[in-house]
Amino acid sequence: MHETERHRIILSAVQERPIVTVSELVALTGTSEATIRRDIATLHGAKRLRRVRGGAEALTPPPLPGLAGRPFAVNQSINIDQKQAIAREAVALCDDGEAIIINGGTTTFQMVHPLANRRLQVLTNSFPIAEHLLKNSKNTVMLPGGALYREQNIILSPFANDMTRHYYAKRMFMGAYALGPIGLMEADPLLIQAEEKLIDQADELVVLVDSTKFDNRSSLVLCPLERIDIVITDDGISDRTASMLEAAEIRLIVAQTGRARTAGAG
Repeated sequence: MHETERHRIILSAVQERPIVTVSELVALTGTSEATIRRDIATLHGAKRLRRVRGGAEALTPPPLPGLAGRPFAVNQSINIDQKQAIAREAVALCDDGEAIIINGGTTTFQMVHPLANRRLQVLTNSFPIAEHLLKNSKNTVMLPGGALYREQNIILSPFANDMTRHYYAKRMFMGAYALGPIGLMEADPLLIQAEEKLIDQADELVVLVDSTKFDNRSSLVLCPLERIDIVITDDGISDRTASMLEAAEIRLIVAQTGRARTAGAG
C-alpha cells in the first residue's frame, strides 16, 4: 500500500474514535508495526494528528465515536471488479416484488447498479444505498432510525425496538469484515448489535465477500457458519475455503472475474 493511502486511512481512523492503537492501524492497512510508527511520526510532525503512547489521536476529537474498520470512501475502490461481479450474482437471486434487506458496506453497495431496473422493497441501513436507489430506481426504500456514522455511511439505532422489528424479508444481503471456520466476523461491537437485529428479520442470510475476506480475522463473531445460507464470492477463493463452506452446507456462488487476487477489504 502506498504511503499516501496509508496516511489517508490513518487520518480517517483517528477522526472516527478518540485513540487508535498501532495494532489497529496495522490491521487496517496490512502493513508492519514499524511502518505505522513511522507514518504516525510523520503525521505528528506535520501537525495532522497527535502521537500518543501506543497509537495516535486526532488533534480535534470527533463529537461522536466512530466505528472500527476502514472508512467507506477508502474501501469503495478496493477489489472493485470482484465486488461488482459478486453484486450482480446477488441481485440475480431476487424476484421483483420481494422484500429484501441490504446491510451497509462497499460490496453490498455495488448491488444498486443491477437493482436500477428492478422493483423490490428494500430496507437498508446504508445511506448511500438508499440515496442511489431513490434517485436511480423504482424500488421502494426504507431506512431505520438512528445515528448516521459518516465514515462508514451507516445508520445505527441505539433502540432495541425500532422499525426493523416490523419488517420481514425473504433475504438479507450483507458484507462482513471476515469469514472463517468460526463464522461471520465484524470489526466493531456496534455493527454486531445492529446486524443481529437485521438478520433476525430475514428467512435467508446471503453473505457477499470478496475472496480476501477469508484471510481476515476478528475477535467479534456475529454468527456461526450454520446461520449462513448462501455465500457469494469471487473466483479467487481457494479450494480449501470452498470445502469449508460446503462442509457447513452453505450454498456457494462463485462470481467469475478472471482477475488475480489482490489484498484489501470492504
